[in-house]
Amino acid sequence: MPIHLGAKNKGVFVSATASITAGASGRYAIALFEIAKEAGKLAAVEADLDSLQGALDESADLRDLISSPLLSRDEQGKALRALTDKMGLGAEVANTVALMAENRRLFVLPEMIAQVKALAAEDRGEVSAAVTAAKALTDKQSTALAAALKKSVGKDVKVNVAVDKELIGGLIVKVGSVMIDSSLRNKLNNLQNAMKEVG
Repeated sequence: MPIHLGAKNKGVFVSATASITAGASGRYAIALFEIAKEAGKLAAVEADLDSLQGALDESADLRDLISSPLLSRDEQGKALRALTDKMGLGAEVANTVALMAENRRLFVLPEMIAQVKALAAEDRGEVSAAVTAAKALTDKQSTALAAALKKSVGKDVKVNVAVDKELIGGLIVKVGSVMIDSSLRNKLNNLQNAMKEVG
């Protein structure tokens, strides 16, 4: 199902399953999703993951902690265990985070959170769009984007926005197996590649 947000945008099709299972984050996401669903705690796990993502969004120190190669797995594990305990997160999320720390995979925590939420939305029959933008979208922009996506998909779309300042401008939108990269960074890369071919 191609999505058209502009005449020049082209959808890049990727397998939904492959995009979730590829990489370190996918294994943790699928395991956490299956554990939560089997225990009937999917809503609670999603709420815990929202809280954890909120903490990551608000704290540069926490983002540094999960990505620092200078800290030992034990130091990372203790710090994250203290955080999950203080936040009152359930055993499913706390144990997954502890396992990720033990295996030195905390750097993929944001991706794992997004993937669990995508699996949960798919399980409920919801359509969600993962949007990466150079800066936070206004309510008006989010509403307009959701309306444009609904027109293409034919269903209500929940828009989840992440900010990546390296994009410079534009958006990367992923809905199911369709990805549209209209970011300025991608356009500049394409232009640079075209110029290399000419030169």
